[in-house]
Amino acid sequence: MCGIVGWVDFERDLTRERATIEAMTRTMALRGPDADGVWLDRHAAIGHRRLSVIDLEGGLQPMVADEAGRPLAVLTFSGEIYNFRELRSELISRGHHFRTQSDTEVVLRAYLQWGEDLVDKLNGMFAFAIWDVRREELVLFRDRMGVKPLYYFPTANGVLFGSEPKAILANPEIPRRVNADGLREILDMVKTPEHAIFTGMYEVRPGHLVRVRREGLTKRQYWALEAKEHTDSLEKTISTVRELLEDIVSRQLISDVPLCSLLSGGLDSSAITSLAARALKADGAGPVRSFSVDFVGAADNFVPDPLRSTPDAPFVRDLAELVAADHKEILLDSDDLSDAAVRAAVLGATDLPPVWYGDLWPSLYLLFRAVRERSTVALSGESADELFGGYSWFHDPEVLTAQTFPWLTSTPGPFYDGTPLFDKNLIGSLDILGRRRASYDAAIAEVPVLPGEDGLERRMRELSYLNLTRFVNTLLDRKDRMSMAVGLEVRVPFCDHRLVEYVFNAPWAMKTFDGREKSLLRAATRDVLPQSIAERVKAPYPSTQDSGYEKKLRDRLAEVTSKSDAPILPLLDLPAVNDRLTRPVSAESTQITRIDLEVPLSLNAWLESYNVTLDL
Repeated sequence: MCGIVGWVDFERDLTRERATIEAMTRTMALRGPDADGVWLDRHAAIGHRRLSVIDLEGGLQPMVADEAGRPLAVLTFSGEIYNFRELRSELISRGHHFRTQSDTEVVLRAYLQWGEDLVDKLNGMFAFAIWDVRREELVLFRDRMGVKPLYYFPTANGVLFGSEPKAILANPEIPRRVNADGLREILDMVKTPEHAIFTGMYEVRPGHLVRVRREGLTKRQYWALEAKEHTDSLEKTISTVRELLEDIVSRQLISDVPLCSLLSGGLDSSAITSLAARALKADGAGPVRSFSVDFVGAADNFVPDPLRSTPDAPFVRDLAELVAADHKEILLDSDDLSDAAVRAAVLGATDLPPVWYGDLWPSLYLLFRAVRERSTVALSGESADELFGGYSWFHDPEVLTAQTFPWLTSTPGPFYDGTPLFDKNLIGSLDILGRRRASYDAAIAEVPVLPGEDGLERRMRELSYLNLTRFVNTLLDRKDRMSMAVGLEVRVPFCDHRLVEYVFNAPWAMKTFDGREKSLLRAATRDVLPQSIAERVKAPYPSTQDSGYEKKLRDRLAEVTSKSDAPILPLLDLPAVNDRLTRPVSAESTQITRIDLEVPLSLNAWLESYNVTLDL
């Protein structure tokens, strides 16, 4: 995994802008701590920071393909290509010669062979840019599910791009402005494709490429979820899911650096960890290394909440014992989660206010920081709930008729409402609900359906599509930013497009054939799981229940609102804030009871640290 940056300007000599491209590249140092490089030509400046995972000695970037000493194309690449060995063999058979063993060179040579259609052949997670010297053309590519981020900022004469907004913001010509639409995006738990919050900045949409020429910028979708008739029997479907998972995990274990698995004790991460353990054993490798996170005192003081009915720790132990994992539990407390340096590191990694999920941001950062001491690559269970129907809202009758995003219906919705302390006139003028309705309608209009498909089957396809294109992106972004902030590469087996395409088209009756959530995944992996985990009800990433954490949030918000120059003040309903701060602190504190504190604090820290101008 790495960090990529670049600048194309068809009316400027960028060979004179080395200092600027180097500054942009330095912003990616945490994503790529092992090496750096820049490449400059008259109209293109390309930068790269490398985290070495495959072919540690080779694979330096930006990588140039040349002919008779003349550059043909330049690549800056972030990600992993899991089928690079097969592609390399095919390219060799077509006459290509390789200087390294890296997947990066395979991508570059594949471009020379197939042009931008190379992306159809890739199995992996990736974000990369190719400057075609012959055509004076830049192409930006992003993987199908959006595991790896890629941002761009069109200019009058070209474009700037980077793995994160900070790379683009490091160019002194780019303003740090956010308009009303950007603030709406921040305050509502709806991920709008391509929206990047900062005015004038965009994300490359998953499954898309962006082409930049003198004539202008164009976009093309190379992959999308498609509705296809599922003809396999239930037995065949279960076996196919298992076969795909075994192949996916095996491919994603390829690494020239230490690798581990992130284990929560849930069905998803346990299945990945157990399949990884079996694959490693079959290859004669050592035990699988795994990590989990928990909170001091949680074992004795856990209280069920609407999303979490059981603590993780007992289930983690069951799986670790079953597969004889080399397991380590990372214990955190409220002081860790509230530490100013940790909160600053989280904000510096996101470039945006981490308003949703509250304490999950610092806890994930601290978990990854501890993991990075022993591993460079980690496997994660992300995306299984979206794919197999694991969330409670897939099984809530209200959601079947609700004309909104399923995670914003009455039961889960309060977890994502961070606006109670904001000025009511501001919220009214932003018309967040109106924007949400428009976003929902646009998303529903995209959903592919089979001819004649209606009723429950059509609605469940819609819910699957919404989760796979509008919800999982927030989790993938969170995992990418927190892992790359410490130089840890996290791989996501459940985002393999072959598995996604197959399961997306399995009928809902199959996905719930045993009357439960994630029936297909459970059946496909039951034989490699402890009974306790096979029967466990879905529980999300753990969150602290320590009231001391909420007390620290309250103290911080009181401190912020006491400062006359705090940028958040004009946005808040101060009487509501004062009323909130004087209420008694309950014995148990949960995500849902703290979200109204987390959102304004995160937004204020971002406005201060990034010197953002709000154009409302």
